[in-house]
Amino acid sequence: MKQNSNVPAFLTKLWSLVEDGATNEFICWSQNGQSFLVLDEQRFAKEILPKYFKHNNMASFVRQLNMYGFRKVIHMDTGIVKQERDGPIEFQHPFFKQEQDDLLENIKRKVSSARPEDNIICQEDLTKIQSSVQNVQAKQEGLELMLTTLQRENEALWREVSDLRQKHANQQQVIRKIIQFIISLVQNNRVVSLKRKRPLLMNNNGSKSKFIHQVYEELVESTEAINTHH
Repeated sequence: MKQNSNVPAFLTKLWSLVEDGATNEFICWSQNGQSFLVLDEQRFAKEILPKYFKHNNMASFVRQLNMYGFRKVIHMDTGIVKQERDGPIEFQHPFFKQEQDDLLENIKRKVSSARPEDNIICQEDLTKIQSSVQNVQAKQEGLELMLTTLQRENEALWREVSDLRQKHANQQQVIRKIIQFIISLVQNNRVVSLKRKRPLLMNNNGSKSKFIHQVYEELVESTEAINTHH
């Protein structure tokens, strides 16, 4: 094989490996020379790959082939796809042919198929996403501000309710004390008041005045009713 700086090292090693008759029990050309065969995958990975490619990973070797456009040839036996374990693995490339090493420079490594305009579209999508995220964040901040305001108003309302309840309780206590004071005053001064008013209970003829008697009876009944409810 002629040395060509335009041919990648992987392809140069692969060509030499397939061409080398000493490795034909592991890898060789097909009968028509349009493809090559890996005859014993396990032994090939264990004994050959380390010598040429510094690893023993068959999957990595196949990935390299795929990166340079090689495809696996599928054989059909009586209408059934032949499994790899049933025989050799065959790979083919239009520019990898026996005795035509001058074609190797036409084999190129695959590059990303993404177009510049695709990148622009992705950038536009990214910009839209970022804008949407910013809008969501702004709305979220607005909601958080509203919640904080409502929380503060709610706390102020509860404080006001608590103050009103306390004032109401204080007023109730004052009212109870006033009532107790009035009841106590009435009870303590009832006899004295009645004694002082006793002369007024008599008419000029010495009999009880009906009006004064009625007031006296109502006062006694009211006092007893207060005592009963107390």
